[in-house]
Amino acid sequence: MTDTAEPDQISPMLELLSGFIRDLREAGIPVSLSENIDAMEAVRHIPLEDRDALKYALAATMVKNDSHWRSFETVFEVYFSLRGKEYLVGGDEGGEGSDTPDMEGMAQQGQGDGSGGSQMSPEELAQMLYQALMRGDDAMMSAIARQSVRRFAGMEPGRPVGGTYYLYRTLRNLDLDSVLEKLMAQAKDKAPAPGLTPLEERLERDEYESRIDRLKKEVEAEIRRRLVADRGVEAMAKTLRKPLPEDVDFMHASREEMVNLKKAIYPLTRKLAVRLARKRRHGRKGPLDFRSTVRHSLSYGGVPAEPKFKYPRPHKPEIFIIADISGSVAAFARFTLHLVYAISGQFSKVRAFVFIDGLDEVTSYFEGVEDISQAVHRVNTEADVVWVDGHSDYGHALEVFWERYGKEVSSKTTVMILGDARNNYHASQAWIVQEINKRARNVFWLNPEPKSYWDTGDSIVGEYGAHCDGTFEVRNLRQLEAFVENLA
Repeated sequence: MTDTAEPDQISPMLELLSGFIRDLREAGIPVSLSENIDAMEAVRHIPLEDRDALKYALAATMVKNDSHWRSFETVFEVYFSLRGKEYLVGGDEGGEGSDTPDMEGMAQQGQGDGSGGSQMSPEELAQMLYQALMRGDDAMMSAIARQSVRRFAGMEPGRPVGGTYYLYRTLRNLDLDSVLEKLMAQAKDKAPAPGLTPLEERLERDEYESRIDRLKKEVEAEIRRRLVADRGVEAMAKTLRKPLPEDVDFMHASREEMVNLKKAIYPLTRKLAVRLARKRRHGRKGPLDFRSTVRHSLSYGGVPAEPKFKYPRPHKPEIFIIADISGSVAAFARFTLHLVYAISGQFSKVRAFVFIDGLDEVTSYFEGVEDISQAVHRVNTEADVVWVDGHSDYGHALEVFWERYGKEVSSKTTVMILGDARNNYHASQAWIVQEINKRARNVFWLNPEPKSYWDTGDSIVGEYGAHCDGTFEVRNLRQLEAFVENLA
């Protein structure tokens, strides 16, 4: 094995990298020209036949956000799934199972007979699996993974079945939970009296679970390799590719995607807070400072070569948020409240109002709390937002806001209305938005639905938008971030 890539290995690798970077960009992962150059330089200093070294070297130069790692890994595994040594270093690794240990030799070592991998009984395969996990033999686990997929997955060429189904079938037959318990029993039997302590038992279990996870990854990789061989790289890339957390639609996010969204929002708040502060600090210049300009002109022989200005004190807007928390729109409102309150230091005041067909102020729920999620939970469980039947009624909610809080809107206030404007065919009361706009600094409407859905069915966002300073499609964190920057 070479320590670094040889010069004659670099040319095909550069061609591969160009295609790989194109796939990364199609998946939404930003890769700049300088990062492209860094990646090409990195591969010169690693053994290209080491797949893990290649993956982590490329990740170190191209992945800037932890939330992008899973997408990067998926693109990498699919793109390089059929590209072995013959692609990377000019080797000869094209045959079935050519990069895995000989199953016959392992069977002889573990069982004492000469049965090959394709002729082993399920009991023999289970015994080899047990031995591989007990010793932590990665080469043997890789071979067992291939044999297990071939034997248990039931893969058929051209069959439109996802890899998850094949993975389930394979792991069900391997029964790894039982293998784990058998391994733990063996460890306890071998331990000297008086047996394993709780800490030792925990460490043993963690080690075996780590080995089982490695085996599962080998099985996934083998299934993915076979699917790519059957369907092609491009087809599998489209099937397996998932949106980045910042591109996940609020209204259609799965539970796993919601968790990733919550993780992504914390670094986003810090970035936005710094950006908003910088934007205000280096904002527009004030009027010309004549005395300061003349004083500084003395160093230029009396020529006013460097005009000086009176920089205005940065203005922090006052924010009123009026959010629809009904149905699927609630997820959008939750993330918006979360984001705005997380950067509340950039605003002079933040007040929050939520509604369905009734309206309630929930500003106090966010005061003095460290975890904003707790405040959002209180909003969803304690706010008095139902007036009649709990179906959205924007007109009535706006009436309540205007009657109770309309006088508190001033020229310093920016009002954000969050919702899809689906009013269930009730009266719109759009005149209230017009009156709010007369008093406020700005009124913005944020809609989590695609623009193509606006003003269809019971949506009347156009009727409200006519009296707003802007209506924005905000379906994901990327669009929400772009809007918040406008508040500076």
